[in-house]
Amino acid sequence: MSLSKSKIKYIRSLNEKKFRNEHNTFVAEGTKLVFDLLTTCRCQLIAALPSILSSHPELKAEEVVTADENELKKATFLKTAPPIMAVFYRPSRQIEKTDFDNRLSLVLDGIQDPGNMGAIVRIADWFGIEHIISSYDTVDIFNPKTVQATMGAIARVNVFHTDLVEFLRQQSHLPIYGTFLEGDDIYSTALSDNGFIVMGSEGRGIGSETKKLINKKLFIPNFPEARATSESLNVAAATAITCAEFRRRARYNLL
Repeated sequence: MSLSKSKIKYIRSLNEKKFRNEHNTFVAEGTKLVFDLLTTCRCQLIAALPSILSSHPELKAEEVVTADENELKKATFLKTAPPIMAVFYRPSRQIEKTDFDNRLSLVLDGIQDPGNMGAIVRIADWFGIEHIISSYDTVDIFNPKTVQATMGAIARVNVFHTDLVEFLRQQSHLPIYGTFLEGDDIYSTALSDNGFIVMGSEGRGIGSETKKLINKKLFIPNFPEARATSESLNVAAATAITCAEFRRRARYNLL
């Protein structure tokens, strides 16, 4: 069976959030990403070159179809068509059944760029952070560009979209960290091995209502202090620096 016009149209429709919501599915492209997701998500459709299917007979989905390069070019969201792409069902994750008390989690307030979002998921994966809580106005984790930017980390990191302010109100018994220009130096202030690290949007930073719920403000200092420097760090870079410091403290028992 080949990749029909109707299936190509269906795949292309999943670029829009309303259709991802309607079908409860999302698209992944490329060998590593598809193979990573096959270990954690139920797969509806696999479309791949004959060489991929013949060398990987173990590939399982509700429907597996052979596709040629031209068909994959019509279906892909990438500049260069991959040898394999797949449609997965979105995983069923329940935020209210997740234990946040004994772990470190990330909170994203209004992240807009799919590349930044994907990079942050990869950073969380690298530093063993299993849960990310995102505001409703943060870019959809299942946006094809975001999925691609995670480079497979989406298979191991749970991302929840929720009412952020209400969620944080319910977690006020835990440390809630945020990065600010007027915060305490991250390298000299006490940190914990649990709680939440809040990162704000690329344009406005952490929203005013979310900011009220942060009980521990941190600052990433530039070097040297008196030197004129950039106005701010990219949100993904700031996330990496912050997560690295938390994990460094935990690794060397410096908390």
